[in-house]
Amino acid sequence: MGNDEARATAGVLRQGMSRLGRRLRAERVGYGLSLSRLSLLNLLARNGSMTASAMAAAERLQPQSLTRMLSRLENDGLIVRSPDDVDRRQVRIDITREGMAVLDEDTERREAWLAKAMAERLTPTECELLRLAAGLMERLADG
Repeated sequence: MGNDEARATAGVLRQGMSRLGRRLRAERVGYGLSLSRLSLLNLLARNGSMTASAMAAAERLQPQSLTRMLSRLENDGLIVRSPDDVDRRQVRIDITREGMAVLDEDTERREAWLAKAMAERLTPTECELLRLAAGLMERLADG
């Protein structure tokens, strides 16, 4: 693929992802959580217990911003902080059952909308192409 063709494809892809992202955000459950705080909960759900510095690096956040978000999540009962078992100077952050419940409900609602939209608007072949494209987007995001 030439550079001009790649740029045109990138523009179409970005626009489509942006529109789909806005539509999926409209399906969010809410709970008064920002997308950044939901992202932190997702990070903990995927990776398990983490330190604040590891979370900041993974999410590309400034420590001050992360500290504020973690405090709000802790006050809401969605995370818990505890000393590391090996290095007592380190603090580990874990998602709570309440935090998992918030994520589960949020994910279920958005995935249900997306599955319904796909079933109603796409052919089985288009759904398979979309599944393959999702894998390619993951590869791009990891690079």
